[in-house]
Amino acid sequence: MANSPQAKKRARQNERRFAVNKARRSRIRTFLRNVEEAIESGDKAAAAEAFKAAQPEVMRGVTKGVFHKNTASRKISRLSARVKALG
Repeated sequence: MANSPQAKKRARQNERRFAVNKARRSRIRTFLRNVEEAIESGDKAAAAEAFKAAQPEVMRGVTKGVFHKNTASRKISRLSARVKALG
């Protein structure tokens, strides 16, 4: 348990950061799920549109420290290949 004032403050900050990062991660996953669903439906136009919306969200997660850069690039690359394969 945190005893010093500094440790107590860090614990409070960690709780706040965890909540913010959890919301960001959830938002990104929603965008990715939208792309997945569009791919499953077979609608290339909808999939391309969803992918276009998801790409900046995923990269924003990198700048905010939610995802590692390589993880985001890998996710985008794989989704992009699947969207292209629909045609």
